Amino acid sequence: MKKAALFGQFLKFGVVGAIAFVIDFGTMVALRELLGLNPIIAAAVSFSVSVIFNYIASMRYVFTRRDDLSRRKELIVFVTLSVIGLAINELIMWLGQEAFAAAGIDYANGPYYMGVKILATAVVMLWNFFSRKKWLDAS
Repeated sequence: MKKAALFGQFLKFGVVGAIAFVIDFGTMVALRELLGLNPIIAAAVSFSVSVIFNYIASMRYVFTRRDDLSRRKELIVFVTLSVIGLAINELIMWLGQEAFAAAGIDYANGPYYMGVKILATAVVMLWNFFSRKKWLDAS
């Protein structure tokens, strides 16, 4: 794939990712602020909700379907890669909580967990693009 085409694909991935981020981040904040869920649990639930949107949009607008993968296998690979992304997300959320706790800062109340979530999203975004490019994209 040429650099221009890869860049275009990454831009489309970015648009889909931005929408997925709004779903993920908005759901997480709503679960934390409205329902009082622990930020780590809220992040896991919100991440899972955004994966549904991300699968549909990514496989329709970003990546070219592989002929050697059925929709079922494609979904299994996508979900597997997403679960790894969730593990990365949760690890970063937990590390953030521990770092703030060590500094004597209440991570769960205030903007701290939100900042950690933004960092986690950036890391997981890179994982998602390159892993999906490798295992799901035909181009």
